[in-house]
Amino acid sequence: MTFLQFFFRFFISLLHGWRPTIARLLVLVLGLSCVLMGAAPAWAGLNDDHYDGNIFALYAGNGSLFPPRVTLAESLQRDKPVVLAFFIDDSRDCKLYASVLSQIDAFYGRAANLIPVNADTILPNSTYSPTEPGYYYKGFVPQTVILDQSGQVVFDEIGNIAYEQADDVLREVFDLLPRSESVELKRRPINEFNTELVN
Repeated sequence: MTFLQFFFRFFISLLHGWRPTIARLLVLVLGLSCVLMGAAPAWAGLNDDHYDGNIFALYAGNGSLFPPRVTLAESLQRDKPVVLAFFIDDSRDCKLYASVLSQIDAFYGRAANLIPVNADTILPNSTYSPTEPGYYYKGFVPQTVILDQSGQVVFDEIGNIAYEQADDVLREVFDLLPRSESVELKRRPINEFNTELVN
C-alpha cells in the first residue's frame, strides 16, 4: 500500500468517523502544505514571462504557424518573399507579438512564407549561411526580418512591431498600392450566403 492509498483510507475513515472536524483540519493543512511546497499550478498569462505553451495557439489563435511549413532554404529556392520571426515562448513581448504574426499570415500567408523561429534553437558563436535563420538573428526577441523574392533583406526590426509596419514593406515587395490608396478588404458575413439563397 502506497502512502497516498494509506492517507486516502485514513481520510475516509475520519470523514465517516466521530471527528469530522479533525478531518477538515487535516485537509486544510494538506492543502496549505501543497501550495507552500510548490504543488500549486503555475499561473501564466499574456502579460508575464512564464512559459505556458505554443504562444501562437494560445495568444494568436493560429497554432499552425509553428512549426513552420517550409524552411528558409526551401522558400528561397522558390523565389518567395520570407518573413522571419524570431521568438521565444516565455517572453511577454513575444506573446504580444504572436497576434501580429497571425495578421501577417492572414493577409500574406499564400504569397509569402512566414517562418517563426524559436531563438532558443540558434546556437551562439556558430557560423550560419544566408539560407539559415541563424544568419539573420541579432540576439534579441522578438525580431522581424523580411526578405524579398531575391533573398535581399528589406526589413529588419527588433522589438514588437505594428502590423502596419510589415504591411507597408510587403506592399512594396509585392508592388501593391499603398494602404491609403487601396480598398479595405472585408470578409463576408457568414450568413450572407444564406440570405442570398433565400432572396
